[in-house]
Amino acid sequence: MVSCYISRDSLNDFVVCNSKTTDAIGYHRISTVVLVTDFFKVMAGEAPSQRGRVVMQQCLSARLQVKPPSDTEEAEYVEISRGTVIYICFLKGADSSTVEKMAKATMNVRLSESENGKFISILDLPGDVLVVPQATLGGKAKGKMMQYHSNIAKEQGLELYNAYIEQTRKILDGHAKWKEAACTLKHGTYGNRQVLRMDTNGPYHYFEF
Repeated sequence: MVSCYISRDSLNDFVVCNSKTTDAIGYHRISTVVLVTDFFKVMAGEAPSQRGRVVMQQCLSARLQVKPPSDTEEAEYVEISRGTVIYICFLKGADSSTVEKMAKATMNVRLSESENGKFISILDLPGDVLVVPQATLGGKAKGKMMQYHSNIAKEQGLELYNAYIEQTRKILDGHAKWKEAACTLKHGTYGNRQVLRMDTNGPYHYFEF
């Protein structure tokens, strides 16, 4: 049996939450975020439709290759200091509303550990942000192979990825503490193979939208 409840979160949208663990007051902690239109699927024990997946990883530093070396040019990199790395993948059915929810959630979720051990958002830390397009998050194992039938078309994915970057930049620039700290937003190149080096200081967190 799937236990769930409906609540209104900071994104001003109804969400359904389900998890095997509960907090002190008996509500289920959010482990999966789904649209309210999927409520009856959840109640019936069916998997809700997904439009995007995100993995967030705290870091002390990260360096991402965005252009491989050639015979005439050296490789190009983007770098961040302490902050968070966000791996992002769009699935079929994703649209501008998906982008808005993902941007608001990733910027406001309290996963960054402050100096006193309290978990706060990347905005309030404040810290750098590195966004990495990661189409493999849409994969599903079938036998010994991985399939990616749920992934959005490359052209649409690029459009949504760029929209996510812009939406995230607006949220970051609109936060006084983050902007005053002169933090930075960097991102990878959509559709290209990339090389990442990272020093982490915490576990990763997985989200479905």
